[in-house]
Amino acid sequence: IFFFNKICILWNYTLMNKFLNEFKDRGYFYQCTNENGLSEILNNQSINAYIGFDSTASSLHVGSLLQIMCLRLLQKHGHRPIVLLGGGTTRIGDPSGKEETRKILSEKQIEKNIKNIQKVFKVFLNTNNPKLKPIFVNNFNWLGKLNYISFLRNIGKHFTINKMLSFESVKLRLEREQSLSYMEFNYMILQAYDFLELNKNKNCILQIGGSDQWGNIVNGVDLIKRHSNKQVYGLTTPLITLASGTKMGKTEKGAIWLDKKLLSPYDYFQFWRNTDDRDVIKFLKMFTDMDIYEIEKIKDKNINELKIILANHATEMLHGKKEALKAHNTTVSIFVKKEISSKTKLPIYKIRKKELDKGCDLINLVVTAKLLNSKSEVRRSIKDKGIKIDDIPIEENDYKISFNDFKNSEKIFKLSHGKKNHFIIKLIN
Repeated sequence: IFFFNKICILWNYTLMNKFLNEFKDRGYFYQCTNENGLSEILNNQSINAYIGFDSTASSLHVGSLLQIMCLRLLQKHGHRPIVLLGGGTTRIGDPSGKEETRKILSEKQIEKNIKNIQKVFKVFLNTNNPKLKPIFVNNFNWLGKLNYISFLRNIGKHFTINKMLSFESVKLRLEREQSLSYMEFNYMILQAYDFLELNKNKNCILQIGGSDQWGNIVNGVDLIKRHSNKQVYGLTTPLITLASGTKMGKTEKGAIWLDKKLLSPYDYFQFWRNTDDRDVIKFLKMFTDMDIYEIEKIKDKNINELKIILANHATEMLHGKKEALKAHNTTVSIFVKKEISSKTKLPIYKIRKKELDKGCDLINLVVTAKLLNSKSEVRRSIKDKGIKIDDIPIEENDYKISFNDFKNSEKIFKLSHGKKNHFIIKLIN
């Protein structure tokens, strides 16, 4: 029986569509509304599939990278991605996974965010092949024109309050007695309507989203079945948390943005280079284009070598080969060779000579350079020997920066907090 079951699993795997196979191998798969039906249609034709991104910030961060990688994988297997930028739904706010009502942005800010976010997708996705290049849509184009009475009559009739109250995003807020506005409560209907609109006008038959979107996606599948009597599909990915238990994309220094203006290539490289040992193989599969078999072959390498491979691949994908190489060389220079120069790709903070003459307090410098956020944090770090000048711990709270600290011929020194956060301090006239 054991071997029979094994043969059945292998047989099903062989029959399963190549896109879905790789989707599973890379750890993207969580749930599917009709896996066999989706596999069959993917084997017989190229499809259009969409993922929605609300425009709550001027860029996406690595918390959205898994969804972007799903769109990239679609293109690899000959399918066309639709990127829905939620100009309409951002005006409402998605309650999924939220404990309180999200701040509502101005319409001008939302439109500005959409333009900036679109640039991120043009980096990650193939925009040259006319058959595969992403279709960008803004759901405000249809949601902004809705007639409320007509919408209730034609779309609202397909939703029951009983079912809407059963969804996890709603239940959690109500159980915790946290406010859930009528505006947010309507979000799931609007997202379902997005799927209907894309099905009618863009021949979209698949929606992909995080597992917290399952209820919203199922609503869309059901709405299209009831409204148009068409079969469409929903596919979800797991919510990614780090082995440490923290949320993907959040660090002590803030979000890991997918925008060079908000985060340097070096800092992006360091984020991946400092991946927890337990996450490295998983992230190589999820966040690089490396072949699965190649990853399996190298998985027993030294963990630090694997982290460098991950950081190089991830940084090259976003910032290009040249910037990835610079970030790698900077890492080697700082951490291996213990060398710095004005060409080292680290943030630079400049001090004028007259500031030294007046007396430059180290604690103020650390805060002003934004290495830490407050003086109390700096004092605690000094106590723990976490603040260093050229790798030498500073032990006095009242330490003053002097000309003697600029021993380097270029009149610079490295100011560090812990092992990962560094600034170059440069003396100027």
